[in-house]
Amino acid sequence: MQILKLLADAPANAAPQTQFGIKEALMPHGEPNWVGIVVLILLVIMLFGSLFILFTKWYDQNKILGQYANLKANFWRAPSLKEGAAKLEKDSAWRQIVDDGLAAEETHSKMTDAMEAHDWLHGSLARSEASINSYLAKGLPWLATTGATAPFIGLFGTVIGIYRALINIGIAGSASIDKVAGPVGEALIMTAIGLLVAVPAVLAYNYLQGRNKRIAELLTGFSTDVLAYINSKGAVKPAAAAAKPAAAPAPAAKK
Repeated sequence: MQILKLLADAPANAAPQTQFGIKEALMPHGEPNWVGIVVLILLVIMLFGSLFILFTKWYDQNKILGQYANLKANFWRAPSLKEGAAKLEKDSAWRQIVDDGLAAEETHSKMTDAMEAHDWLHGSLARSEASINSYLAKGLPWLATTGATAPFIGLFGTVIGIYRALINIGIAGSASIDKVAGPVGEALIMTAIGLLVAVPAVLAYNYLQGRNKRIAELLTGFSTDVLAYINSKGAVKPAAAAAKPAAAPAPAAKK
């Protein structure tokens, strides 16, 4: 029915089309190409969603890594975990691990079974690590999904565009270069946009995933140190960062 309608509406001697581009692909002959418009909207949403996740997660990761630098410099110099935790920011991932460890130590004495303190503390700290890693991983499935599906969404728009171009060629009854090359080139724009959306999403996913693995390693090492400190009643702890050596005294002036 669509082909018959286009055949009926086609002028007998249609002038060759001389303007091509994204606008003409979305509004051919002044009529909206709803499939192309929907595909473009989906790809734009995917692109801006990926950029939002990239910058927000990068900020969160930088914040945690910056707090770790302060942790190494000041935390283990404190005489107790509670005093060390007071030096950390309230919303710090590192403080969360310390607070959860101290809370697990206090609640173990209230347990009625004979569960060992080490197992209880280890499980509590592991649960705290998992919650932090889960928070950092939020949004990464969006990047993975965008990287995997955006090219195919763009390809779908291209297939529909080529289908419409072939219909127009059949209506015109001529396979001249202006009837073939222009509309097909317009259809390929959707594939190019799909790749433009997918490639940054994949790069962002791999970049953020690598940084998350590094943070997970630091969290595991820190929780192990906290566990050793609690089990040994403070006897085992990492060596504090060495103080900067004092500047050498200036040589005495010769008389």
